[in-house]
Amino acid sequence: MDYFITEPNSVIIAAAIIGLVVGSFLNVVIHRLPIMVQRSWKQDCAELLEVSTNITPEKFDLILPPSRCPNCSHTITVLENIPIISYIFLRGRCSSCNKKISIRYPIIEFSSMLLAAITAWKFGYGWPLFGALLLTWSLLAASIIDLDHLLLPDSIVLPLLWLGILFNIFATYTNLETSIIGAMIGYLSLWSVYWGFKLLTGKEGMGYGDFKLLAALGAWLGWQSIPGIIFLSSLVGAVIGISLVILKIQSQDKPIPFGPFLATAGWLHLIWGDYLINLWIGS
Repeated sequence: MDYFITEPNSVIIAAAIIGLVVGSFLNVVIHRLPIMVQRSWKQDCAELLEVSTNITPEKFDLILPPSRCPNCSHTITVLENIPIISYIFLRGRCSSCNKKISIRYPIIEFSSMLLAAITAWKFGYGWPLFGALLLTWSLLAASIIDLDHLLLPDSIVLPLLWLGILFNIFATYTNLETSIIGAMIGYLSLWSVYWGFKLLTGKEGMGYGDFKLLAALGAWLGWQSIPGIIFLSSLVGAVIGISLVILKIQSQDKPIPFGPFLATAGWLHLIWGDYLINLWIGS
């Protein structure tokens, strides 16, 4: 342990390697968690309506069944599941059916590695790094799921909220009072925007998952970060959204997930929070 303290670069390298492995697991989470949520919803609806499905589904969670090719059901071996390296060695194709594998898998693994290395550079060895890595990887998974399904799963966001408060009991990132107020302001600010927009237009401008995510970020980073996170995420979201519509990549009527912008702004505040807060307040 003393080695990591005396050799800061070793912490960055170790975090990057762990980030690669975690990135591979995040690919599983991103693919499977929405399916698990949807199955749970269907089961709840069947029980509420007292409808018997008479179907015993295959066990499906983050562990089972083993990863396999969606085209030919070939079980992915350990050697075929080495982050990034396996994709390059297989030339981006399944070893069994030669079906093309999405480039998104190694991109997420690389992103996890890069974000972990930057986080380690910022915090160095210690508990603050451990918590920051948990937050970083959770935000990455939640962002991709929201992009795919317009869904921010409670199973990711709510534990983040409580973990933020837990870490800040020991004043890891901010003091406890600031953390709790941050969670409240984070939730209520977007909740107010949601209802104001709905009363004016009759439409829903965002989902409840966005409220919870901002509350979680407030719990980790304190209430001072909330204005900057809202401003930065709204600005970037507006620019990207308008650009997509102008370029006809996305229809004007199709909703754009706000979670990835919140997550990005929150992570930037995690790494460069003091600088950004001083920038917002002009000091």
